[in-house]
Amino acid sequence: MAEPKKCVHKGCGKTYTDDNEDCNYHPGPPEFHEGQKGWKCCKPRVLTFEEFLAIPPCTIGKHSTVDDTPAPEPVQNKQPELESKPLSADAPLPAPTPRLPRALAAQTPPPASPAPPEDESDDPSLPIPAGQTCRRRGCKAEYVSGTSRENEKCVHHPGQALFHEGSKGWTCCKRRVLEFDEFMKIEGCKTKDRHLFVGSGKKRSEENLDSVRHDFYQTPSSVIASLFLKKIDKEKSTIKFASSTIDLDLRTSDNKRYLQNVPLYAPIDPEQSTFKIMGTKLELTLAKADGSSWPVLRADERLTGEIIQIGRAGRA
Repeated sequence: MAEPKKCVHKGCGKTYTDDNEDCNYHPGPPEFHEGQKGWKCCKPRVLTFEEFLAIPPCTIGKHSTVDDTPAPEPVQNKQPELESKPLSADAPLPAPTPRLPRALAAQTPPPASPAPPEDESDDPSLPIPAGQTCRRRGCKAEYVSGTSRENEKCVHHPGQALFHEGSKGWTCCKRRVLEFDEFMKIEGCKTKDRHLFVGSGKKRSEENLDSVRHDFYQTPSSVIASLFLKKIDKEKSTIKFASSTIDLDLRTSDNKRYLQNVPLYAPIDPEQSTFKIMGTKLELTLAKADGSSWPVLRADERLTGEIIQIGRAGRA
């Protein structure tokens, strides 16, 4: 029987014995930019590290013990070279280069978003699939069917992944590295007596939102509104336009729901109105039916007497 080998392809990591077995993996390197996380080889972009790890592989090939993933492109920080020319006595001096105050130049990393609550232990009545990986961050233990669980040790990270200005680490410990592969190898800093393979099996109850923050600006023919809600699930959410209202049923991947019938300040053309779901918001482009100016977005908002000029954002 062939010796078991561990596939090193990104997104796979399975143990295999058949070299001809199909491998589902990411051939490109990871990309982290302005809080968004994804893979260079495919389009999905997410906000949390757990969602990043759950992005389905985009390529089918064969398992390998040699990592052939291209290295991430280095960040170019070089300043353009200035041509040096002699100045005449009558030439004006160049304007001084503006400098940020030191307090702004040495900012601390942004706080990581809170992680969803984690189950403490597995429900003993639930079956554990063979090969199931421990759900705790940093622990890569796999369940072997029929083995005793009395002497398990789960070495993991109770904190969250933290990426800031090229460095990578965990909020629960101090070590920081530059390369993604090195980050994935950072050993856990806390130990529990049991792994967490399936958890309690219970889904968190859905959180209903009463309101979300919104901005808008307008042109002579349309109103462009942004409703700020992260992680909107495109498959489960619905947006329906009517002449004077919008029906919103927005569901998020972290179990939140915003269900609302929005009364609009003025009539719109439903057929010409559109929407776009982004990582942190829903953007609505509402086609005005009469070309009037909107002082507010919703008909039930209090009028302040302020005139929202074309191209200027109104915030609520």
